[in-house]
Amino acid sequence: MSLRQGEVIHYAYLWHWQAERGETEGRKPRPVCVALPLRKCDKTHLFLLPLTTTAPRDGQIALQVPPLEGRRAGLSAQTPGWLILSECNYDILETSYYLDPTDRPKGRFSEAFTSRIKAELRQLIVAGRLTKVDRAGS
Repeated sequence: MSLRQGEVIHYAYLWHWQAERGETEGRKPRPVCVALPLRKCDKTHLFLLPLTTTAPRDGQIALQVPPLEGRRAGLSAQTPGWLILSECNYDILETSYYLDPTDRPKGRFSEAFTSRIKAELRQLIVAGRLTKVDRAGS
């Protein structure tokens, strides 16, 4: 399995609030966007952003997914969706307990929408406002 930026996959995402309560497993597989796949030392480091149909909570920073982008990503066209930008799960593809190497991406956001995600994520990282849940060491 190789993953590209902007692809949407299923992943047992662990929300930051769940990790703070001591939970170690995501409650259900959900669609996530591969935001930053980085190759380093023969490993693929992944920053995965959750997609949700629930409106963002206070303090969460999110992008609403336009219907066309939702269809490209293999998401339900009938339900509005948000990509949460203010938190992510970090994992390593080659050693992940949570990624199935036989799974294929559901779809992929357009280059334009992916560039917007990347730009907004970069601003959050620079400002120190990205919360990361490390799943690579689990």
